[in-house]
Amino acid sequence: MEDIPNGFTGFSRKRPGFESAGDAIRKSKNAQEYGYHDSIDFTRDQKRAAQAGWQVPAHKSPITGYSTNAWGSSKSSDPTDIKKYLRVPNVAEGEEAPVFDFEALEEIPEEERRWAWVEVDLGAIHSNVLAAKGLLAPGTLLMAVVKADAYGHGAVDVAKAALNAGADYLGVATIDEAIELRKADIWAPILILSEPPIASIPLLLSYQVMPSVDTTDFALKYAEAADSVGLRAPYHLKINTGMNRIGVRFDEVVEFMRRISFHRALDLVGTYTHFATADMSDTMEFRIQTAHFVEAIAQMREFGIDPGIIHAANSAAAIRFPEVHFDMIRFGISLYGYYPCPETFGKIDLIPAMSVHARITHVKNVPVGEGVSYGLYHRSAGFAKTCTVPIGYADGLRRGLSDNTEFILGGETYPQVGAICMDQSMFEVDLRLRGSGDRANPQIGDEVLIVGAEGNSVVTIDEMADKLGTIPYEICVGFGSSRLPKVYTT
Repeated sequence: MEDIPNGFTGFSRKRPGFESAGDAIRKSKNAQEYGYHDSIDFTRDQKRAAQAGWQVPAHKSPITGYSTNAWGSSKSSDPTDIKKYLRVPNVAEGEEAPVFDFEALEEIPEEERRWAWVEVDLGAIHSNVLAAKGLLAPGTLLMAVVKADAYGHGAVDVAKAALNAGADYLGVATIDEAIELRKADIWAPILILSEPPIASIPLLLSYQVMPSVDTTDFALKYAEAADSVGLRAPYHLKINTGMNRIGVRFDEVVEFMRRISFHRALDLVGTYTHFATADMSDTMEFRIQTAHFVEAIAQMREFGIDPGIIHAANSAAAIRFPEVHFDMIRFGISLYGYYPCPETFGKIDLIPAMSVHARITHVKNVPVGEGVSYGLYHRSAGFAKTCTVPIGYADGLRRGLSDNTEFILGGETYPQVGAICMDQSMFEVDLRLRGSGDRANPQIGDEVLIVGAEGNSVVTIDEMADKLGTIPYEICVGFGSSRLPKVYTT
């Protein structure tokens, strides 16, 4: 026997036309079990059709109980019924059963391949957009910020849900994020929230994506490229009012515009800034940035420059400070159901869109005193079952949460125990009687909530962020950008 590199075992070579007694027996057995025969008369057209993925027409097929192009059309609901994923062998081409139907295999849901997944409630996205619009004066626009794959929630689906709820603009961080939306047939205005590299200019023009502009070199090259093919070069001007990350400094805006505005192809569609402290209780720096921005806009108008759509408010500013709504707000973290700071509580009703799920893969009784997971830091008290779920820090469940978070099973919370591993983590279910007199009985396959709410129990991304000393953005992106599949609900 010869070893095939992928680990399966191949068959030894045979002379052309040779058929061993074993082959003849197997062929006869397959014919009886799967219903095909060497006597089937394949025409040339049938062979061509078979090569294209079609199989023997029904009137030629001796198979009963299954369709002629896939075993999987049987009515069996058993996911382990392998015949659901087989197709009729192409006998004319020398195929022998089993022949797997890879299209049918692709239909196995991602969340059933590993038992861990992220759910995104698009109804929550819709509700959060409506809540934000309720804060705005008539005519004020709303940009849904869907950068970083919509903060891990899935940019295409979130963008569609936000636009359906009344969002006017989409904000992204890179040209590739914008192209993903365009390829999904989303044609709302898209702004890249920083100036992209010069090499991206052909992509900007072809996919009709607006860049932010804050350097002369980029602005003029962008304008020249557009003008050379008879196009306009729309953009938003980014002003640095004190955050000192990117943007034209607020007191140099007029001079900057003098250097670029002569070009006939350039089209200033909007002017904006970004607040560094809108989510902080101390508003002094926020007020200073606001004053700088208002001053820069006034100077532009004084010199005859139309700033276009004026926008400054991120989620925190949009909720806290109506005076900076201007012509448009940029709704980011709150689009996904998170309050950017305590000062926003009670000012808007938000619904978290993300929940994280898994199923139990292993249940065991760990004897008292024995350790669990790497380092064996957690020791079993002996009156609990230790359950394993297939989700770890490679999936966004941060290792820093080890022994410091809870999972929800059957509406009750249970402590996560031991070091969170790359691919798995454990939790303990206390077997002592509860107040109701019931005893918990976890089973393999039971669904567990890593993030979410069930019954009176809640585990939130905000809580995880607090424990880790970070912000919800990072936790969302960690779960959503990992290998966990996404399941969308409404």
